[in-house]
Amino acid sequence: MTLTRRDLLKTTLAAGGALSLLELGGTAEAKTAEQLKLEGAKDYKTICPYCSVGCGIQVWVKDGEVVHVNGDPEHPINEGTLCPKGASIMNLRLVAGKDNQYVPNPRRLTKVLYRAPGGTDWEEKDWDWAIERIARKVKEARDATFETKDANGVTVNRTFAMAHIGSAALDNEENYALVKMMRALGLVRVEHHARL
Repeated sequence: MTLTRRDLLKTTLAAGGALSLLELGGTAEAKTAEQLKLEGAKDYKTICPYCSVGCGIQVWVKDGEVVHVNGDPEHPINEGTLCPKGASIMNLRLVAGKDNQYVPNPRRLTKVLYRAPGGTDWEEKDWDWAIERIARKVKEARDATFETKDANGVTVNRTFAMAHIGSAALDNEENYALVKMMRALGLVRVEHHARL
């Protein structure tokens, strides 16, 4: 039996329709504001600062300190859900330290931690070491996989061994320069984190 493209399309659509009717995929349900209420904390509604989608966030504050962050279940865009970046926004906050001076969250990593291949322990390294190692590894991967011409002899100057995921926390000028650098390295797969 030969399967035509039309038959494949019909079969795929029929199977997809059947699965959607059965709701086998499951759904993400956000908790209501009452379910998320933290005792003694006041909630403030705001917008996530990343990726320009405009997801709603609830910030719970108790005694002048942020104690919890979650998606706003009443917001029409995200309906209470958050991506990993939005969900980690609490780790960026300042917390009250000695003499009521605000200091970075103690759980936020501020130093380079490196674990050697096959190793079990993390080593603390300085930024110069990390930047040099990253640059060396990028160059090694690019040099080992770079194609100047494809099978038809067309000049392509590319590598498929690396990819780049951008960030909306950068402004237009930073993103422009970053994409130019990625294209200069020969990267074909350049994507944005909000689309993944």
